[in-house]
Amino acid sequence: MAKALIVSDSHGLTEELITLKDRHKSDMDLLIHCGDSELSTNAEELSGYVTVRGNMDFLGRDFPNEAIEMLGDKCIYITHGHLYDIKMSYLSLAYRAEETGASIACFGHSHVAEAFEREGMIFINPGSIRLPRGRFEKTYAILEVEDKLVSVTFYSLDGIRIEQLSKTFKKK
Repeated sequence: MAKALIVSDSHGLTEELITLKDRHKSDMDLLIHCGDSELSTNAEELSGYVTVRGNMDFLGRDFPNEAIEMLGDKCIYITHGHLYDIKMSYLSLAYRAEETGASIACFGHSHVAEAFEREGMIFINPGSIRLPRGRFEKTYAILEVEDKLVSVTFYSLDGIRIEQLSKTFKKK
């Protein structure tokens, strides 16, 4: 089983990023930050995270707009989402993720925690650990890939599992 911690929209938080890394580092294969960290590219708090640039990352102008990572046998496309107008539609994001060969798209920007599948593509927004929208909990997600199953489990910042958001998808 391969696992990734996914966080987004931390907007200047530092201790929380370290706490999440320390909490999960022993059993994660990949750490992902989907942008709007508002930290510099060499910030120690982001060490170990694959980090992309969000629309509020003025200190981190050197972050890439996108990243492509493998988790087990699954290709993951990582972006913030603002360049694809994800608040309006997921279509542009889906097209770009498909172009890269990904079957999973991780993004942030809207601060809305969700995981869903459309036409074979799994979309994951971990929400925000600073300013959540749509719920009170500050959230992050853990992605697990094992054989034909892809599981996304959401947690509050204090580590409590959020069952109603968590999902498992069967892949071909």
